Amino acid sequence: MVQDKLVVEVFETSANGNQLKKVTDFATGDNVVSVKLLPENSYQTITGFGGSFTESSAYLLNKLSKKNRDLILDAYFGSHGARYSLTRTHINSCDFSLSNYSYAPIENDKELASFSIDEDKDDIIPMIKDAMAISEDGFKIIASPWTAPPWMKDNNNWVGGSLLPEYYDSWALFFSKYLKEYKKEGIDIWGITVENEPLGNGNNWESMHYSAEEMVDFVGNHLGPKLKSEGQDVKILAYDQNRGEELEQWAEVIYKDEASSKYFDGFAIHWYASTVDWFPGSLNFTHNMEPNKYLIQSEACVDSEIPHWKDDSWYWAKEATDWGWDWAPEDQKKDHPKYVPVYRYARDIIGCLNNWVDGWVDWNMVLDKQGGPNWFKNWCVAPVIVDPEKDEVYFTPLYHTMAHFSRFIRPGAVRIGFEISDKELLMTAAQNPDGTIAAVVLNMSAVPKNIVISLGDRSTEVQISAQALQTIIVSDKTKSKKREN
Repeated sequence: MVQDKLVVEVFETSANGNQLKKVTDFATGDNVVSVKLLPENSYQTITGFGGSFTESSAYLLNKLSKKNRDLILDAYFGSHGARYSLTRTHINSCDFSLSNYSYAPIENDKELASFSIDEDKDDIIPMIKDAMAISEDGFKIIASPWTAPPWMKDNNNWVGGSLLPEYYDSWALFFSKYLKEYKKEGIDIWGITVENEPLGNGNNWESMHYSAEEMVDFVGNHLGPKLKSEGQDVKILAYDQNRGEELEQWAEVIYKDEASSKYFDGFAIHWYASTVDWFPGSLNFTHNMEPNKYLIQSEACVDSEIPHWKDDSWYWAKEATDWGWDWAPEDQKKDHPKYVPVYRYARDIIGCLNNWVDGWVDWNMVLDKQGGPNWFKNWCVAPVIVDPEKDEVYFTPLYHTMAHFSRFIRPGAVRIGFEISDKELLMTAAQNPDGTIAAVVLNMSAVPKNIVISLGDRSTEVQISAQALQTIIVSDKTKSKKREN
């Protein structure tokens, strides 16, 4: 009896020039890999994928022609683009702002009579509103502060220091006012993190320190009750710093018991602890402590690099470095070797998804050829690079890499099980709310590989190019068990 052929669509981004290209013709080869999809094995529900609305990105968009501004926003949020579904923005200024600023600049203004989000009305808010107008499905926004106003801190400085206990209620009020003012602008904030990188950033740019116990105190006795009493429906995410041992230590404190965890809806994490390791141990540890709470990767970027302009080959070559290449202690340098930017993104997203992470957010959506603007001159790379003086736009391979996940794995999708015969290929798979299955495969080898992908008693053969990221969409409508998130 001849079995029906599995119906699939294949999209590929590769070092040989494919850019999210739909592939229909496949060569045969000897390197045959077996992939079996197992939708009966289901895991976390996906919250979304996307990038961040920063003042730097929004400012640059406003420097471009309307044509190119619209081109970029449509590429990120339009129905034929990356379809970003989960985003982030900053509360007050951050390093990717044009200067230091706070919405409450007047010292000792405990009632925040001076509070105003006018600073955001020229750049960030218009960018968000225009993205909302383009997005057919909408998207969630996570907002994060880098620091409270200096006058609320024990060092009276933008950088470092801790929140003074006498201002805990004022800082909780600050969050409440921010959420209300953004809502007046027609923007609903889905989630907040309590603090970006509470362990610090080497005292380089805006920061404020918390211990896990201090964060529990602030949220449990001030922020959480304040927002609840006002009926503010917003998710509160803890930590918001690198994976690793510190994540596990914080999870033990935050999730210790009902009293400590009741106002926390999950954890936010960053990827800067390593260019090669996604720390599955710490991810699984944190998930297992509270299986039904969120675990969201809230920030990632190629840091300590200046973007390479219209040079796709650099993004596929092992040339990028990060802060740890020069600065990490000797015992940590092994975690920071040179890396391939495309691989780092794809490998990390796949590794995170396969270890219970339900959302993954890139950092700046748009930067200039210098990797800014950035008041601290902390240059980074973004998926889209622009030259505002010449009104030129460059979609780097990182844009297409992100789109493989954001476009094809939709909010509400459920990660499913699979079996793969070639361990050199990295893979994840999820079943979308419409029943389609998206299998994302990364081939870092120098040779193409043929994949026989099967679902039940049906199968088909495709080929993935050398040095390529590929999404295989299976259109068969099968059911998986959905885990409540």
